[in-house]
Amino acid sequence: MEYLWHLVTNHINNMKLYTTIPKKLKPYFEQELMAYKRYFAAGQLQRAWNHLERAHIIGQAYPWQHSYVHWKMLLFGIHIKDIKEVFGQIPRLLVGGVKSFVGKIPIGNTGGANIPPLKSLPISEVLLEIFKKAGVRPRE
Repeated sequence: MEYLWHLVTNHINNMKLYTTIPKKLKPYFEQELMAYKRYFAAGQLQRAWNHLERAHIIGQAYPWQHSYVHWKMLLFGIHIKDIKEVFGQIPRLLVGGVKSFVGKIPIGNTGGANIPPLKSLPISEVLLEIFKKAGVRPRE
């Protein structure tokens, strides 16, 4: 029993939990959300969605930002009356933040229901440059 307790406590002590987005990365996340709102308000829905996807990639490693983008994606799906998107966002909204918290995310995943939720994707050069400027390495 003592050995089992040692294994469990050792695992917990070595587990890194992720809670907040780095200060240098946060402005890029917020810029994407502002661009989303601008394009959404202008009725340019495809461009708006693209900025939500970019915000997802930037913020997916951090629980609050990850969950917030899925919330916005759910609302977007409701707005455009896309039942697949709405039902695809519900489990992502419920689980995404938890996966971010324990550091288990599919890097580069754009977050929409058109992509399997556990599938990693390549990150564009533009977004890689953002991570580099912020001094943050994208992580799985």
